[in-house]
Amino acid sequence: MSLGAFQAHAADFSLSAPGASDDLRASLVAASQSAATNGEANATPLEIVAAAQADYARLTAALYDAGYFGGVISIKIDGREAASIAPILAPSSVSSVAVTVEPGSLFRFGRAELAPLRSVAEPPSEFATGQPARTGAIRSAAAFAIESWRDAGYAKASVADQQITARHSENALDVAVQIETGPQLRFGDLIITGNSAVRTERIAEIAGLPSGQIFSPAELDRASNRLRRTGTFKSAALTEAESANPNDTLDITAQIAESPPRRFGFGAELSTVEGLGVNGFWLHRNLFGGAERLRFDAEISGVGGDTGGVDYSLGVRFDRPATFNQDTDFFIEAEVESLDQVNFSSDQVRLNAGIVRFARDERQYRFGLGLWRARTQDVFGEQDFLLLTVPMGLQFDYRDNAFDAKEGYFLDLEVMPFFSLEGSEDGVRSTADLRGYYTPGGSDGRVTLALRGQLGSLTGPGISNTPADYLFFSGGGGTVRGQSFQSLGIDVGADDLAGGRGFLGLSGEARIKTGDALSVVGFIDAGYIGEESFPNGSSGEWHTGAGLGLRYDTGIGPIRFDVGVPVSGPGDNSGFEIYIGIGQAF
Repeated sequence: MSLGAFQAHAADFSLSAPGASDDLRASLVAASQSAATNGEANATPLEIVAAAQADYARLTAALYDAGYFGGVISIKIDGREAASIAPILAPSSVSSVAVTVEPGSLFRFGRAELAPLRSVAEPPSEFATGQPARTGAIRSAAAFAIESWRDAGYAKASVADQQITARHSENALDVAVQIETGPQLRFGDLIITGNSAVRTERIAEIAGLPSGQIFSPAELDRASNRLRRTGTFKSAALTEAESANPNDTLDITAQIAESPPRRFGFGAELSTVEGLGVNGFWLHRNLFGGAERLRFDAEISGVGGDTGGVDYSLGVRFDRPATFNQDTDFFIEAEVESLDQVNFSSDQVRLNAGIVRFARDERQYRFGLGLWRARTQDVFGEQDFLLLTVPMGLQFDYRDNAFDAKEGYFLDLEVMPFFSLEGSEDGVRSTADLRGYYTPGGSDGRVTLALRGQLGSLTGPGISNTPADYLFFSGGGGTVRGQSFQSLGIDVGADDLAGGRGFLGLSGEARIKTGDALSVVGFIDAGYIGEESFPNGSSGEWHTGAGLGLRYDTGIGPIRFDVGVPVSGPGDNSGFEIYIGIGQAF
């Protein structure tokens, strides 16, 4: 049976493997250098001969990796066995390359020994008596044993000896792999190289490598991730010394490449509801030589939209990594904002300071103290507020890709007690955002199902003496697409809406990949606003929207184009809304 025949430089390539499975044939073609060389239009006869002669070893390795140790390989160039052709006497032209592989019988493991193993470690199930004797299974088992010992501090564990015997009469392979653990080691010194603008002692503080403690690959990865997390370094590679010190410590070298200290960027979004929004930032990544970040953000939104008017904001934030320990960052921020929304307007100033604790790369916790000053105008008139806030929250991010997730989940939860110094009562504002993603067939699948749930709750003051910014509305790109922006709230009469104290949002998307870069999306959103503190569907109203969209993958994130229509709920359920942006809707 022939697989992969094609014409290249007047040479036909074919590979025949009688009795082989489709997977084995595909592996043989993938391993064949002749297949690749004959696919090149400018391949010379000498290159074709050299590739064919190299294929004996490459195809043998492919057979071994599949568990076939008695295979017979023949490679003929215009009818001559390739092994018999001297390179210096290569023909002036080549018409055909015919590869024939007789794989023989599948071998299985007879004796499968791997020692010593840690008592808590079990070797991979494919490396066991009776299993197909694939060389990949041997490599995986040896790597597993080495990593198991390294996890226990034996950083220089390695394969000391291996004995492999093929018993052809029984189609069996006996394997014995001996591991040399070496001594248990402790972390030695962190040797930092390559830095120029960031101080060496600050790099050591941020990395937080626990010198003197038992060696751990996981701890080494965490130190490297802490350095990359700052955004100050283009790369931060931590490598182990070739040999241990006499006192059984192992030095680690951190090779640092610093990013340019300054950076700026901008973005834009457009929809028929929110109108045009533009934003930009300027960032300094190493303000005082200790990887401190200073960032200015500016945004203008609502231009030409139906959201009331134009909104403005200007903010500044300072972050210092590894302030109290290697996994705790300190921040202080300030923002001035003017909002002209459909149902209220607000001019406000916020000051916040706090910490962010990174429990793991995927989990972080935050705590802060803030002062919030605002003057709002809504259906209850003009009011002044001065609040002391205590925001605290957590974020779990287990998505495979933050910009275009296909698997995993994301959770952001915030609880913010606030204490009135003017204009309101004490209370607590809470929000939750949970997103989940599933792609049948894994990340290479062509259909991704995405679900999102949002929850908002305000306890304490009533809606008439609560800052309008702290109440909840539904409708628009962030909640229910297809419905007008902030179209759902609490009806207080005379066609006036106030925000609710309870909010529930539900969204679902089916993202179907139709090409390498293009996807189509179907979505449905629902939102609920109630006057009760915890939304229970008893006193408020629901509305829904649905639609279709397109995504074009740019490599750094998809360009999003959605068209939504209202489905149910109060108000006008005709018309449609368009949303354009960068990144998935959630």
